[in-house]
Amino acid sequence: MFDYPPEWTIKDRAVEAAPGGVFVEVLSGAGKSMAALRTNIVIGADCTEKYPYSLMDSEELPALAQGGVTPRFVFEGRARSEADPTKSNPVAYGITSAPQPSGPAACPIFHFFIWPPSGAMFGGVYNPFDTTPGNTPEVDTPAAYTATAEYDDIRQMITSLRPAGK
Repeated sequence: MFDYPPEWTIKDRAVEAAPGGVFVEVLSGAGKSMAALRTNIVIGADCTEKYPYSLMDSEELPALAQGGVTPRFVFEGRARSEADPTKSNPVAYGITSAPQPSGPAACPIFHFFIWPPSGAMFGGVYNPFDTTPGNTPEVDTPAAYTATAEYDDIRQMITSLRPAGK
């Protein structure tokens, strides 16, 4: 269960879910994809290359702790090696059980967390080039985005995730 703004909607994408899992997408009133929640996914990835890392926001989520691991909400980015100004660097928000990177570099973004029977994902991507109607055009950096009402709504929604009945 999670909370979201009343003008946002949930799109059931169950036909695309992993066997025995759930897949829903959260859309803004303008139809913009804000985040997706998937369960019963396989977690684990190899880190073959690290990239310059930045963390804009983080909060532990004790209600989602499993097996002694407390996931956390993060809004983080990686810098790519190519310097193409028409492409943004990967920046995303979501819940992760992965260890927090130490030092200035990190593995690719890994927003998955431990959730029985295997894992889950709840997050989305920040895109400074998004042209969805209603977007604020001057918000073109992750730091500026954290000061928007949209980011506040996304953060509140994702951090409100909790087991059913709690």
